[in-house]
Amino acid sequence: MPLASIPSPVQGVWHLGIIPIRAYALCFIVAIGFGVWLSERRWRARGGEKGVIGDIAVPAVIFGLVGGRLYHVIVDWQTYFGPRAIKEPYQALFVWEGGLGIWGAVALGGVGVWLACRRRGLSLGAVADTIAPGIAFGQAIARWGNWFNQELYGSPTTLPWGLEIDQAHGGVPGTLYHPAFLYESLWDVALGFALILAGRRFTLRHGRLFALYVAGYTLGRFWIEGLRIDPVGGVDHAVTLLGLRINQWTSIVLFAGALVHLWVNRHKDAEEHVVPTAREENGGHQPVGST
Repeated sequence: MPLASIPSPVQGVWHLGIIPIRAYALCFIVAIGFGVWLSERRWRARGGEKGVIGDIAVPAVIFGLVGGRLYHVIVDWQTYFGPRAIKEPYQALFVWEGGLGIWGAVALGGVGVWLACRRRGLSLGAVADTIAPGIAFGQAIARWGNWFNQELYGSPTTLPWGLEIDQAHGGVPGTLYHPAFLYESLWDVALGFALILAGRRFTLRHGRLFALYVAGYTLGRFWIEGLRIDPVGGVDHAVTLLGLRINQWTSIVLFAGALVHLWVNRHKDAEEHVVPTAREENGGHQPVGST
């Protein structure tokens, strides 16, 4: 028997009367709050106006939740659809029960950021570079929601930091598992600090720091994903293609895309707008005498 282990929480939901308080949701709220706070400080340091990041975060979070849920339902479709589904199809809408795909969240969340930047006349690349470390730290915090849900764990291990998983979540009595959620959380923390240092040491503008975040995150996600054996929604193991999980293929594609962006934009040094344009400042109207 191992001398030490990481226990899993006995519950992830508490009730205040009839109102359920879910640890998964709380972790995401804290993650978003911290990410916005850090990004706001970084934006002000770049000369941006106070409150801009908070305003941009609203559509980003809304779009991100939709995108994250869509990705989860598409990849883990067997949880809600098919003869072995353990949930009703309408429960695919129940975001508070867990299940958000970071790929979909970042993709559609990025659309929300783009729309907000376009309306304000801000440079999307400048905003993306500013929020990159906040996203990494936010992901590190949010991963602890997986701990409460007893998900995102790897193969059996005898290491002293092995994770206990109960039978209801796919565990075998007396067996410990790699805490993949913890590995990713630590990786994201390290990535967040690395991005801050890289931003200070090098001139990474026009989305290059964000591309570095994508490359760093996908590099870690690839090997962590390879450790995972947790069932998808309690139904089955994740779908694989040529021996790799779908999330690993996504990591490969995004990693390559990030490298291409870094190379193509390596010499780009045009001015970036970090304050609203005159059109925005005047309520969407051109100032008198302008053309």
